[in-house]
Amino acid sequence: MSSLPAWSSRTALRPLVVLLALLVAAGSTVAEAVPAPGSRAGAATEAATPDHRRYDVALRGDTDGSHWTGRQRVSFRNASARPLREVYVRLWGNGDDGCGTPGKPSPIRVSKVRGGTPGRLTVGCTALRIALPKPLTRGERTAVAFDVSITVPDRNSRFGREGAFRFLGNALPVLAVHDALGWHLDPYVSTGESFYALASDFRVRLDHPTALKVPATGRTWTRHGRPGRTVTHSVAHRVRDFAWAAGPFRTATETSPGGVRVKSYWSPDTPLAGVRLTRQDGVAAVDRFGKEFGRYPYGEIDLVMTSGFGGGMEYPGLVVLGTTEEGGAVVHEVAHQWWYGIVGNDEYNSPWLDESFAQYANARFYGWDTRGCWSEDDWPSDRAALTNSMAYWSTHRGEYHLVYTAGPCALADLERTLGAGTMARLLRQYARDHWYGVSTTADFKKAAQSMTGRDLGPFWKQHRIR
Repeated sequence: MSSLPAWSSRTALRPLVVLLALLVAAGSTVAEAVPAPGSRAGAATEAATPDHRRYDVALRGDTDGSHWTGRQRVSFRNASARPLREVYVRLWGNGDDGCGTPGKPSPIRVSKVRGGTPGRLTVGCTALRIALPKPLTRGERTAVAFDVSITVPDRNSRFGREGAFRFLGNALPVLAVHDALGWHLDPYVSTGESFYALASDFRVRLDHPTALKVPATGRTWTRHGRPGRTVTHSVAHRVRDFAWAAGPFRTATETSPGGVRVKSYWSPDTPLAGVRLTRQDGVAAVDRFGKEFGRYPYGEIDLVMTSGFGGGMEYPGLVVLGTTEEGGAVVHEVAHQWWYGIVGNDEYNSPWLDESFAQYANARFYGWDTRGCWSEDDWPSDRAALTNSMAYWSTHRGEYHLVYTAGPCALADLERTLGAGTMARLLRQYARDHWYGVSTTADFKKAAQSMTGRDLGPFWKQHRIR
């Protein structure tokens, strides 16, 4: 989950430090990453698979958007030279509640699987193995389908609720990724993200009471449904996830000078001054980052604002924001549309590649003075490194702020090392080279080194970019 340190405020009055509290909030204990079946650490590079995914989803919501049921189908291709004999579906919405209890089942339930044989739920009921009827060879396509039931938990979080408003982030089951290291079946973490997904297409139909407004990933439109109901349709191409919200939101729509439709949704108790600031900064950010990193490709972005949401959370084409009179973390969350969304990464194993980059973009947007903002003397131990995985940060929660402080400071220092013009060219080229793909720390280090004749080895060592 995106969270920002105290010095990240838009002005001295914008209290985004509340987001850090969310990082250290109580949550389920997180173990080290679960070994992936068939892991081959150090194996030759292998194409991430299954790819060319298409999700077709039809869900019906109840009276207040707390419960959704329907059918989901995902078709996919095997991009690997190795036959694909199985797939894993990640039920991330079960992360905080695990397998539930007899009287309170898991929030996400899958049943009536077709296209394969389901196994038992594993990894805290966040992973479901589906054995395919026959091995899928390279380039072949197939599909699996299942019924899905989603119950929004009674907590204010990215998958949760606040008053009459429901947030359905990471609620939709998605396919896990298999690459040279095997299946990525990392555990869920409430501090930060566990997610690793390939760019996919989504076609989603959400049938809901007309009294509810439903912002969602992708280009959306509505049609009349049965009496008293509306159907929100969404189409999203080459995105890594799909999220939506539901509630009696107030709404406004505007188009940025660069041609992006920005749709704002806010709860009635959200301070209007904060709503205005958030809309203003969101419109400016989507255009500015489009110029700096590459044009925003999705056409539409939704800003969902409430007064009590803890910080901010990013999804493709939709961000959820806790909003005060001084606004919220909209610029950081909009930056995530590029850093994690368009330029993908394994968020469990390399969280700095999205959080530090988004915060660096945030710093540039607001023109912060980052000279001397971090030093090697501030590292808490020899084990602490900017490039640590969530396996480390989830057990060292008091250090996780380094991703938001030391990270953008390191990138700002790299800008001073290379020169502002060279850094700008580096980021734009780096984004172009990994557009809709997956990047790694090694990729970024190689790209940066290619921009200068100076050996950057000492720089990486100083900033603990390993």
